Amino acid sequence: MIKASYEVLQPTNTQSFLVRKFDKLAFDAPYHFHEEYELTCIISGTGKRYVGSHMEDFASGDLVLLGSNLPHCWKLEPNETVLREASAVVIQFNDAFLGEEFFNKFELQLIKKLFQQSGCGVSFYGETRAEVNKLLLSLVEEKSNFRMLIGLLEILHRMASSEEYVLLDQNRIIGERSNTERERINPVFAYLVENFRKHVSLDKAAGIANMTPNAFCKYFKKVTRKTFMETIIEYRLNYAIQQLVQTDKPISEISYESGFGDVSHFYKMFKAKMNLSPLNYRKRFMRNLAGDKKLSA
Repeated sequence: MIKASYEVLQPTNTQSFLVRKFDKLAFDAPYHFHEEYELTCIISGTGKRYVGSHMEDFASGDLVLLGSNLPHCWKLEPNETVLREASAVVIQFNDAFLGEEFFNKFELQLIKKLFQQSGCGVSFYGETRAEVNKLLLSLVEEKSNFRMLIGLLEILHRMASSEEYVLLDQNRIIGERSNTERERINPVFAYLVENFRKHVSLDKAAGIANMTPNAFCKYFKKVTRKTFMETIIEYRLNYAIQQLVQTDKPISEISYESGFGDVSHFYKMFKAKMNLSPLNYRKRFMRNLAGDKKLSA
């Protein structure tokens, strides 16, 4: 059975939090979760980011703060250069790594609010992202544990003081569930993340949740506010959009690679979502890209 893997993290005896730099092997991690907060900076790489029930493209510079027990994974685009050069910096810590009451101090109220928002997953952009990424890279090279700790607090304060952010899983479909509900729904999303480009079986998804197909459909819609099929189609269309703008593959090939077994069905679903055919969407994107290059020239 495919599950959203639970990860146990152990800082060393000389540190109260983890700071690590990963190569492409880290991107092979399955859809997983852990009790610790996680701040991830993508140094190099492009692909899809999955946070809770939210899916979005990511690229180099991507900076995301994840709350406790929020399932996530980053999946690289299957490109030789991307796979060879992919790397990331990850910081992981629990909310009491400096003591149970530390972040309840008045001076740290913005950071406490940031932690509360992180239950959705928080993606940063603009100057905040550039500054924090620079601080993260210097933290990896820092030899002094004391300076690393001060550096982490500085990073948290910079993010907490910023308005340059987007909440990802805004409905907190996963993050605010009870442990029992997470144990039921997380494996279902893990199954979708790994299989939406292939055949997705309602019976298998229901079996993963230990429910009958009829009961599962009702439960899934209650939890996600979308039907199971709507969620599958959304994942497939988001992947197709990425392929349309980042490759020159034929529409039919993109349709099949995205999980649509029938090209006409793909056209129908795509137009319903984007109000454009896949071909016209690609053409519009290329025109806008060419226009942006002229303006910057």
